This record gives sequence, structure tokens and C-alpha cells, in this order.
Amino acid sequence: MAMSAENEHPVKAFGWAARDCSGHLSPFKFSRRVTGEKDVTFKVLYCGICHSDLHNIKNEWGTTSYPVVPGHEIVGVVTEVGTKVTKFKVGDKVGVGCLVESCRSCANCKEDLENYCPKMILSYGSKFYDGTITYGGYSDNMVSDEHFVIKIPDNLPLDGTAPLLCAGITVYSPLKYYGLDKAGMHLGVVGLGGLGHMAVKFAKAMGLKVTVISTSPNKKKEAMDRLGADGFLISRNTEEMQLAMGTMDGIIDTVSAVHALLPLIGLLKSHGKLVLVGAPEKPLELLAAPLLMGRKIVGGSLIGGIKETQEMIDFAAKHDIVADIELIPMDYVNTAMERLSKADVKYRFVIDITNSLKSS
Repeated sequence: MAMSAENEHPVKAFGWAARDCSGHLSPFKFSRRVTGEKDVTFKVLYCGICHSDLHNIKNEWGTTSYPVVPGHEIVGVVTEVGTKVTKFKVGDKVGVGCLVESCRSCANCKEDLENYCPKMILSYGSKFYDGTITYGGYSDNMVSDEHFVIKIPDNLPLDGTAPLLCAGITVYSPLKYYGLDKAGMHLGVVGLGGLGHMAVKFAKAMGLKVTVISTSPNKKKEAMDRLGADGFLISRNTEEMQLAMGTMDGIIDTVSAVHALLPLIGLLKSHGKLVLVGAPEKPLELLAAPLLMGRKIVGGSLIGGIKETQEMIDFAAKHDIVADIELIPMDYVNTAMERLSKADVKYRFVIDITNSLKSS
């Protein structure tokens, strides 16, 4: 068993990386930093595939540094801890989400909002303090400061839990912050993908009435019969949308493509809140008058801080909430990316790292 001590040598690692904007991933050997006194090193067992991974490997946001090892929905088992680590021990089930560091001193960090720290360091593709580029979870191990490591309760299966570290917290945080977590409220969820299906599950566990809003009529049965939504609206059906006007306390909008906001604002009651968690590449049209008529709000939200992420995981454990996943081997990842670009997944790809990542 690994000792609780600082490792004198960098941790050898193996994963899959994209080396150019073609987005093709292939085997890649690299090193993790030396395990420090406050670091946790863990064997990666599963890693979810987020749509942002696809954007990054193809440099669609113009910020990618190659080679890039994606992955920020990372779960596994602790193999080593530094001498000053207090929260974890060897053998613990843990996870790391989108963040691996922040300044710890700004106003946001002091309020447990590391996700809004101007100096936050992402789990992959960011420059770390030592000048190296961070590598993500499409790899066999991970090293992180214990502050950014999440404890996974024993009753949660690791494969279905991995996507909670991004998709889960992305919808949980706005439900809490915008006060859309009160039993009996009526919540709309726009889009039934990786984020949307998690929003339905969390909202139902909170006691909300949930209506899914989608462009795809064929998702109605899935939304209502299996996920437990109370209603379903086809957003292109003007008659359905008209009948539902003014009925919702809030809406979580998960769509990352350009789409109309005006019909969604119309669904809100007075003082209703439309919260965007998707990130369309082009501006969305927003008229002032529909907001004035009813004192409505359009807001946004980005993942969550570490304290809230742990709270979300504990809530998921209490209510047996995990993501619906398609478990894939590592060598299927390029096909998975092609399918993801066509929204051909229900609802999250998760890579079986430990059983399929083989070093050559």
C-alpha cells in the first residue's frame, strides 16, 4: 500500500491526447507533478465526456494548448496522500471536477466560490503555477490539492457519479442560488441532454413540479415515463407554449445552440427566473420589454464551488441520483466524440479508464 508521504519523483502517467485541431485523440505518455504535502494522488477509474471536451480538442473556443488531455469528470481511488493531508486517506473513493486550483484569497474564494475566481486553474488545458499545462482525466492517474478533491459516498457507483462533477453541479448550483429548490415550485428544463436530465432528477428530488421543454417530440416518453417529469412542451409548438404561458417559477436552460429566449420568458410567472447554463457560441437576442412586464430575470451560472460540489454529491447520495450513462472503452473515444457532435448519446459517455486504458 502506498505510504502517506511526499513522492520524490514525478508521477508517470498515461492517457489519450489531442495534438492538433483535428480533434483526434491518441495514446500519450506524460508526467504528473511530484505529490506535495497537501496533495492527493488517485488512480482514475472512470472519466465522463463533457461537450466542452469536444470544443477544446478542436480548439473551437480558440484557447486550446496542444497536446491536450481532456476530462474534468474524474473519479477513482486514492493511492497516496501527502503528509499534511487531513481529509483523505489511501483507499477513499474520490473525484475531481473542473477545477484544480484557485487563488484562495479573493472575495469569491473566501465565499467558497472558487469557480468564479479570476485566477482559477482548470483541470486540463490551464497553466499551473509551476508553468506546466494541466492534464485531465482521460488518463490513468490524477494529482490534486486536497482542497479540490471531492469525497464520493460509498453508496454511489463511480461510473454514474463521474458526470455529477460537471453536469450535476452545473444544474444543482443555480437551483440553489436562484431559490428554485422549494417544494411545490414549477420548474422548466430546456433541453434533455447531459445537463437537462440531471436537472430533472435534482428538481424532482427537491419536490418540484418539472416540465421539460424540447424541440424533439420523441423525448416525451423518456422525460415523463422514465425520468419522472410532470409535463412536456414542444418548443416549436406555439399552441402548447401559449397554453403554458405564465405558469413557471423558473427555467433552467441547458441549450448550447442559438435559440429564442422570448418564448421561454413568456412561460415565466411574474418574478420568474430564466437561468442559462449552456454557452451558445453566438449572441442570443434579448428584448427588455418582456422582462419589464413581470419583473423577470435572465441569469447565468457556471459549475459550482468546491463546498457546494460536495454538498451536491452528498445530496445525490441521499436521493440515489446518478447520471444515465453509456460506458465506453478508451479506444472508442474518437467515435464517441463524433456521436457527441450529433447529440447521439443518452445522456453521458463515461470512459472505463481502469479496464480499457492500456499503455503500449
